[in-house]
Amino acid sequence: MADNNEPFSTEEAPATNAILVVEDDHDLGAFLIQAITQQTPYQALLAPDGEEALNLVREVTPALALLDYHLPGMNGIELSDQLHATKGLETLPTIIASADVPPSAVAERHLPSLSKPFELDELLQTIEQILAESAQE
Repeated sequence: MADNNEPFSTEEAPATNAILVVEDDHDLGAFLIQAITQQTPYQALLAPDGEEALNLVREVTPALALLDYHLPGMNGIELSDQLHATKGLETLPTIIASADVPPSAVAERHLPSLSKPFELDELLQTIEQILAESAQE
């Protein structure tokens, strides 16, 4: 098994039409996967924690990451920092979702955030807007 502190690159991982959802609440995660897959042209991939998310991006380069803030092992901000420090993911569009994410943490990183509970339409519109902006860059 590779050392988890070892830097890695996603250059070998194919870019995909996938959205990485990192959510430790199984029911909410399953709902988000189903909604994203059915309501958008994107495939959704679910990871229950940051470690599994980091392992997933070694295999697949997502178009966007939707991260819960309260995760086991590391919070969504820490995961976002690790993802963006990964070669090939420096500009990965990322959304933080939580009932109580620290405003200063998302502001200093210029991360969009959604306050839980959020409406599905709000989530889908946010995903669409961020991916459209990302495509223009």
